[in-house]
Amino acid sequence: DGCIHKHQQPPQNRNQKIKFNMKIALLALVGSAHGFAGIAQRRTFATSLNAVGIYYSSSTGNTETVAGYINDAIGDDDVVCADISDATDDEIQELDGLIVGAPTWNTGADEQRTGTFWDDWLYDTLPNLDLTDKKVAVFGCGDQESYSDNFCDAVGELYDLFSAKGCKMIGMTSTDGYEHEDSKAQKDGKFVGAIFDEDNQYELSEDRAKAWVAQLKEEGMPL
Repeated sequence: DGCIHKHQQPPQNRNQKIKFNMKIALLALVGSAHGFAGIAQRRTFATSLNAVGIYYSSSTGNTETVAGYINDAIGDDDVVCADISDATDDEIQELDGLIVGAPTWNTGADEQRTGTFWDDWLYDTLPNLDLTDKKVAVFGCGDQESYSDNFCDAVGELYDLFSAKGCKMIGMTSTDGYEHEDSKAQKDGKFVGAIFDEDNQYELSEDRAKAWVAQLKEEGMPL
């Protein structure tokens, strides 16, 4: 009857719409490809400029809290801050710098002192990675009153094992302000990294993190 019903279109209009839809689909496909490439470029770009990762493992949450303080002191959203159990081998190897932290639970132990995922990672994964000349700084939490003879021993283990892989270790700190008897985290009269006591000196942690991050920048950590 010559009428155009609701679900009908003249052949010419229908063909035009098909062509139009094909153009839209093609543009969307091209746009998606460019978008994906843009994301990849941004990720590569971010990695090249902010090539530092903060990795920790925590039992009670203290080391995770301190990792957060360090991350806040750095103030860069592109810096990775994650549990070491979530890290891939490629991720660790591609970064230019690592900031790694652990608590101490297996006091007095010669190895596997953290009581966390680090205990497996350090002896099963780390030996297979190429970390030569990578800048690494270590930190950790301990209880200087209850475990005065083994204060932050796991930090020393982190230091020793990353150092043995050819990493450039930075970030040693003074033992001033702590009351402990002994620690495997001490070397040549200093702590081998940043030491935190969330049980007895939690009010000092944020300032210690800020001071340490400033020190790391001065020592060449690419932050």
